[in-house]
Amino acid sequence: MRFTVLLLLPVLFVFSGCEKDDICSDTTPTTPRLVIEFYDVSNLTQTKNVSNLVLKANGVSETLSFNGVSKIYVPFDTTLDTAQFELIQNGGDNDTTNDNIDIITMNYTRTTQYVSRACGYKLNFVLNPTNGFSFTDATPNDGLWIQTMGIYQSTITNENEVHVKLYF
Repeated sequence: MRFTVLLLLPVLFVFSGCEKDDICSDTTPTTPRLVIEFYDVSNLTQTKNVSNLVLKANGVSETLSFNGVSKIYVPFDTTLDTAQFELIQNGGDNDTTNDNIDIITMNYTRTTQYVSRACGYKLNFVLNPTNGFSFTDATPNDGLWIQTMGIYQSTITNENEVHVKLYF
């Protein structure tokens, strides 16, 4: 009996020093993306699906393609306070002659938020109230396909709400 207790005592000391694993769950909110929702310019309350839309961020070679959706999620550069990207209408098809490129510039500030020891920190963004966005035409002769846009939620802390509405 005494031998068993002496044998179990070191094992108890070994396991008493263990900590639970710190693993950041996939469901833990991390740095949010900008949520853009598209609306019909002739009916301002009606969402509208985009077709063959391509998003290209300034200085990034990869593109994001969207088809048949009214809402897109756009990642911000976490090292800058400005994001500029091209929204290319008809950019997802093989015919480049019908591409219509509008350039959107978003100005924001970044704030750091502690999530947990396992997950670390995440960034939140606040769109500037006076110059939070602008949009221009990359090739003025084809006209803007985006008619107007507005900031719906300037504080970007999650992806559960729409931040910007685009009307076309």
